[in-house]
Amino acid sequence: MPLASQLRPKTLEEFIGQEHLTGEDGSLRILIDSGKIPSMIFWGPPASGKTTLAEIISKTVFSDFIRISAVIDGKDTLKKVITTAKANKDYRRLTILFVDEIHRWNKAQQDALLPFVESGEIILIGATTENPSFTVISPLLSRTRVFVFNSHSPENIIIALERGLKTLKRKMKKTTLAYLADLSNGDMRFALNSLEISANLTKEKEINKEVIEKSIQRFLRYDKKGDEHFNIISAIHKSLRSSNATAGVYWIVRMLEAGEDPLYIARRLLRFASEDIGNANPNALLLANVVFDTCQKLGIPECNTALVQLAEYLAKSPKNNISYIAAEKAKQDVLKYGNLPVPMHIRNAPTKLMKDMGYGKGYEYDHNLPSKKSDQRCMPEKLEKRDYFEIGK
Repeated sequence: MPLASQLRPKTLEEFIGQEHLTGEDGSLRILIDSGKIPSMIFWGPPASGKTTLAEIISKTVFSDFIRISAVIDGKDTLKKVITTAKANKDYRRLTILFVDEIHRWNKAQQDALLPFVESGEIILIGATTENPSFTVISPLLSRTRVFVFNSHSPENIIIALERGLKTLKRKMKKTTLAYLADLSNGDMRFALNSLEISANLTKEKEINKEVIEKSIQRFLRYDKKGDEHFNIISAIHKSLRSSNATAGVYWIVRMLEAGEDPLYIARRLLRFASEDIGNANPNALLLANVVFDTCQKLGIPECNTALVQLAEYLAKSPKNNISYIAAEKAKQDVLKYGNLPVPMHIRNAPTKLMKDMGYGKGYEYDHNLPSKKSDQRCMPEKLEKRDYFEIGK
């Protein structure tokens, strides 16, 4: 059995981390102690203890714990679970259904859970690494409580590693422990797996830093359609908006190293040049277009420096979002007032009939005026006094 499985906690006292949930005043601790377990969604990064805590809850309340995976199990499996749950209910026994990666189920599959969650025939514990606001249907979300799990702190990972060393009958210096804990990126399973591989790579009683470096495979937690994707692209925009070139470059490189398409980043920077800089520095939009073209021609990793060059330029450029605000104001008027008529004098009049109807009548050709600028009305009459570029209006 892998070391991570051997060390899986079986009680709350053995459980490591998530103190905000399982500590003395933690919301989950209070529910467990009361014995009244609602249906829940556990949302958090991989290896943060979601499955382990669900199993501990099940043992604490003496329920029938059924674990399924949304990746491989569907409605047929759910039907069998419901049959078991109904039988358990006859004997007044709780049934806890743990659905791992519940975000993988489509709407119809999640809908199938609703009546049984609502009736209490099953207590659902769904585990997800994705934001349930977007991946769990609203009716199911309203019938459950969402608990957020955090990545493990290095201190918590060190506790687990010390247990692992005791099981493996090995030793490790405190500095080496801290090194491995930091490399684990909050993932306790990764830490324990790395420790186990390290132990298999050396016959020495003490595991040193060099052995650990041979055993690990560095990784970045990232999902192109998940929370981390949107969190990081938001960080890029807001760093550049704050004129922080270093932060902008860090988040861009972080995305690239995690496998993001450079063209996606280039498109977002192109948008930024228009939305946040605009006519305060029109060259920003021109450079952003050139960099987008560069990314198409070069690809990764050669285009990376062009993206960094652009990020620095955008961060250090003067900022102006008047164009963005003007577009939003115009959109509000369009949606509010609908198809307001085009003033007759600026309508196109290609035929005699249209001219006879008044199309184009009274139009002033600005180039024929000494000032080259007329004061004729160009907006619909209802919006005559609008000025989308007047700040604060």
